[in-house]
Amino acid sequence: MTRLDLPPADEAPPEVKRMSSAIYPSLQGKRVVITGGGSGIGAGIVAGFARQGAEVIFLDVVDADSQALAAKLSDSPIAPTYMRCDLTDLDAVAKTFAEIGPIDVLVNNAGNDDRHGLAEITPAYWDQRMAVNLRHMLFATQAVAPGMKARGGGAIINFGSISWHLGLPDLVLYETAKAGIEGMTRALARELGPDDIRVTCVVPGNVKTKRQEKWYTPEGEAEIVKAQALKGRLVPDHVASLVMFLASDDAALCTGHEYWIDAGWR
Repeated sequence: MTRLDLPPADEAPPEVKRMSSAIYPSLQGKRVVITGGGSGIGAGIVAGFARQGAEVIFLDVVDADSQALAAKLSDSPIAPTYMRCDLTDLDAVAKTFAEIGPIDVLVNNAGNDDRHGLAEITPAYWDQRMAVNLRHMLFATQAVAPGMKARGGGAIINFGSISWHLGLPDLVLYETAKAGIEGMTRALARELGPDDIRVTCVVPGNVKTKRQEKWYTPEGEAEIVKAQALKGRLVPDHVASLVMFLASDDAALCTGHEYWIDAGWR
């Protein structure tokens, strides 16, 4: 394993100026699909795998951000490819993964944490929130598992959330889905283990993204950092580093568990 510096300090946000990122030889040339890769944490993961020399395909519905990210990373060893896919449309999911073909790594990152109160929830909203935050992970896994088996194994990395562990307000459906993802991860790890397919779950704390800035004032952010054991601010690059480790051969016997990255905010 070698190391690769992130962008020079004058090009990087303050939170990552002192960070460097490992390069895993086992990820070079691997075929990687990342859902929700056009912005936020997903964009950080796309950039991280692109730096590894992996062949990255990322799915999203936010065209402008996704196209801009693909253009920004076009000089990577293998330029990432953006494919538009509405993950709530299971026919589209099946068609997209059939078009992509066999892969080595699936990162089930896509989700949406819109706030809602109990009184606002309807059966239709329940179904829509489960489709956005949980259902597609199962069917994406179902789509890629045969190809991973044929290639001799693979890694599936699901995204959970610290939110349900903390019982944060106004997120009952999101937290229900995220709790289910941890259970699904354990079940799939057991089922797919004989085919040398590893299934893990990343549990991020509060990560600084443009979307999260909708929900938190600077004072609110300061309260979160105060509650953390480590006082740094989590950014997508921190999360991407954990994802790449779990996808690499260095994590060859990691499966069926959750891996936290929250700076000790519990």
